[in-house]
Amino acid sequence: MLELAGIIILGILAQWVAWKFKIPAILPLILIGLLVGPFATLFTSDGTKLIQPIWNGNKGLFPGESLFNFVSLAISIILFEGGLTLRKNEILNVGPVIIKLITVAVVVTFFGAGIAAHFIFDLSWPISFLFSALIIVTGPTVITPILRNIPLKKDVSAILKWEGILIDPIGALVAVLVFEFIRAGGGGGFTGTALIEFGKIILFGFTFGFTFAYGLAFVIKRKIVPHYLLNVVTLAAVLGVFVLSDAFAHESGLLSVVVMGLVLGNTNLPNISEILYFKESLSVLLISILFILLSANISLEDLKLIYNWRAGLLFAVVVLVIRPLGVFLSAAGSDLKTNEKLFISWVGPRGIVAAGIASLFGLKLYKTGEPGAEYITPLVFMIVLGTVLLNATTARYFARIVGVFLKNSEGILIIGSSKISRLIADYLKKNNRHVVLVDNNRSNINKAKDLGLDAIVGNIYGDQLTDNIELNDIGYLMALTGNSDLNKYAIEKFKNQFGEHGSFRLITSEEMKNPLNNPQEGLFSHTDDYYKLVKLAEKYPGIQEIKIKDKKHYKNLIDITKEDKEIIPLFIKDSDVNIRIISSFSEEMELVENDSFLAYIGKPIDIEEVKKS
Repeated sequence: MLELAGIIILGILAQWVAWKFKIPAILPLILIGLLVGPFATLFTSDGTKLIQPIWNGNKGLFPGESLFNFVSLAISIILFEGGLTLRKNEILNVGPVIIKLITVAVVVTFFGAGIAAHFIFDLSWPISFLFSALIIVTGPTVITPILRNIPLKKDVSAILKWEGILIDPIGALVAVLVFEFIRAGGGGGFTGTALIEFGKIILFGFTFGFTFAYGLAFVIKRKIVPHYLLNVVTLAAVLGVFVLSDAFAHESGLLSVVVMGLVLGNTNLPNISEILYFKESLSVLLISILFILLSANISLEDLKLIYNWRAGLLFAVVVLVIRPLGVFLSAAGSDLKTNEKLFISWVGPRGIVAAGIASLFGLKLYKTGEPGAEYITPLVFMIVLGTVLLNATTARYFARIVGVFLKNSEGILIIGSSKISRLIADYLKKNNRHVVLVDNNRSNINKAKDLGLDAIVGNIYGDQLTDNIELNDIGYLMALTGNSDLNKYAIEKFKNQFGEHGSFRLITSEEMKNPLNNPQEGLFSHTDDYYKLVKLAEKYPGIQEIKIKDKKHYKNLIDITKEDKEIIPLFIKDSDVNIRIISSFSEEMELVENDSFLAYIGKPIDIEEVKKS
């Protein structure tokens, strides 16, 4: 009981440490597992592990087959959740570089790492290619913490983010297929009977995956299951499909749940986001337990297998040859610069799916006596731990060395995607500023996307924005919603992360009544709130510009906007198309040069009136 409780406590503690220090959770999880597992034998009085998953075959926390069963069920849930995240439309919407990274680079890694493992460690071809299949995946859970605090161009961040998201289920599917092919061989060579068995695995895996995915989708759409049981019924269905498929064709269960997740993720389900959120929460708990268990189950003998120069050579080949080769082939003919290709080549940490499946497959193949199977788990753990440590410690410095580190975060985050927000964002984008709109109203977000704007469906009360590495170039924050409390909350929560150069919000109706007591973060005007801005945008649906001659001329223009209720100043744009946001303390804005323009919303400003003033 103490060991079981300890695993859960240590697992959640590792997750908190990862969050606190902004590192991938897999790093402290594996290190804790190694510390209470194989390394503990070096300092315990009787030379035993502090946590002993299996001991002498039939002793320990998970005696006999129970560890295999637990790992299998846990991996099935993790793979199903990974399958849910892969959306067909997302693949079609991402750029050609990302498409090639999950196709061309996958082929390069699969054959390159397989050949390297075969000749460096003298492993059989099947085991070598199983190793290479397992290290295909990168994964968002390891990339996001590494890149979260590195200001990068949006294109570079987006490529790394989407590669991690899309390649997870693809890599898992490739690894499962290679594993099934090895198991079908049965140690007696790949005979006709073995190929028939492999065919059965593929047949039942895809059949059960598709059939039960559509069956579950039917149950959800027809509301046969009450809402409060939806998540647990989905969990039961995943476990049921895994076990049932395995019963019809041994080892086809993992393939079934991956396919089931892929199909469900691309079905128009009203509750798919809730199911995904539940599975993500469950995956965090399972991963916390799983990786401490699996790391603890490794023995010192396993570690000695890779404690030599050959492991270092294989790691160097994977990181310094195969990864860059895959990236440069994938980026050929793209707009990416050489330094950007180098950075993407450097950042390729392997993640949770690789380590988890490697342990499961390694344990199963070793048990059946497959030659070289004992190398699978320690080799993959070496790649996972090595790449995560390498990228976590050097990515920021490497970004500076190759010149992809953004010195100035000039992007603008707009909270709210109403018509006025879209109007302002469209103007900013046309003036070469990276703008991102955030709203929990999907309809508003879709309208923004129709205009070609970057827009995210998100809740500012959650952590979605904080974890989004595509917002690393954001340095300005504008809260433009009609909810004054939400605007205040957004400024307070995100000003340190996204408001490096300025955080602004629309003033409230109450603040508008007392212009002399406006907040420092007030936006555009002392006397115009959200409703005045919206009303003006309805009457004058466009942003206009007027040239500013000098500081006196600018002051006269601002005076006119204060007197005329149908004009609201927004931005100052200089001749180099640099744009500055006007705060409600508009008179205090300094003009860097005379050749500037005032951008405003409202009726055209009468030039003659300006001259008179």
